[in-house]
Amino acid sequence: MPEEHRQAGLLPERSGPRGSSLHGHEGVSRDGLGHQPLERLSPDRTCHLVVMRLGCCHMGGDGVDAGGAGLSDLKVRERGGSGRGRLYVETIDGMVVAWLDRATGQLTILREEYRAAVHEVLALYQPQPNEHPTRQPGPELPTLAPLTPENDLARNAPGSALKKKLDTEGPGAVERLATWLFRRESEWASWRRGLVGERRVGAELDRLSDQGWHALHSILLSNSVDIDHLLIGPGGVFNINTKHCPQKNVWVGNDSVKVNHGPPHPYTRKVRAEGRRVQRVLTRYSGKHVHVQPALVFVGVSELKAASTLSDVRVWRQREVASLGPVAGQLTPEEVESLYAIARHRDAWVEA
Repeated sequence: MPEEHRQAGLLPERSGPRGSSLHGHEGVSRDGLGHQPLERLSPDRTCHLVVMRLGCCHMGGDGVDAGGAGLSDLKVRERGGSGRGRLYVETIDGMVVAWLDRATGQLTILREEYRAAVHEVLALYQPQPNEHPTRQPGPELPTLAPLTPENDLARNAPGSALKKKLDTEGPGAVERLATWLFRRESEWASWRRGLVGERRVGAELDRLSDQGWHALHSILLSNSVDIDHLLIGPGGVFNINTKHCPQKNVWVGNDSVKVNHGPPHPYTRKVRAEGRRVQRVLTRYSGKHVHVQPALVFVGVSELKAASTLSDVRVWRQREVASLGPVAGQLTPEEVESLYAIARHRDAWVEA
């Protein structure tokens, strides 16, 4: 018997050595079903008692008649008081066959042959006893204001964040001329290559729309971080970081990327971190856990290799992005549209 029965005072207590009589008979007496009876609660531990006649039980060699033609007397004992405790349903000789937790509405049946009788006798207390705990309402999901053109990230062109930065912070005509004349590498030149790369990859992603995918570009986060591309479709959710490395040999490791065997760049760690931020936003507003797959896409490389141990970040060339088109099975069309509606709203990313 479960420990809770003993704590409730429903288990028998031995009054003598093993094998001695507990009820005036040799050994332990048993009911007609071959089960050891349970000691009745004393009056000071019982709040209420109901005995209900449900007909006599037809007994055979195997116990209760399989035909279910009537059951023995049942009684209900209430524990806990104030209408919030448990109701224990017992046979007339003390065997517990079910109990009802009045606080949660959960009904536990211990003997299936008594199910119908249990529901009948408990009808006095619980007109429609629930065999499953009542679901408590969860916290309300945050809501977004109606989408306006100003807040619609679907209007962002690929590379628009980089373009704006070049326009507002980039070098003037004199600096650009000096850089070109002296063949000096500058940060602005790297940004311009990045802009070209984002535009190329963005064009590839936008072509997937005919196969049920939605692509968003240049999603600004806090701390001057932006997500190059976010792809949502039947095959899942991908946050994509684009790198334009024309005619370069690229090796992608678990934590960093090396270009032409040069110093490591933290691109792998960065795209993982961006994926976690995307996941938090989509999970928060959808109320469901959303898996986000980080991906690095390289443009114009001569050679691309990835460490064999790298399993959580996808690594593609620009032309390989199109292979995502027929991928499906991760999200339903309704889920795709729901997540896209969240992701395209600028306000969803304010605290990302």
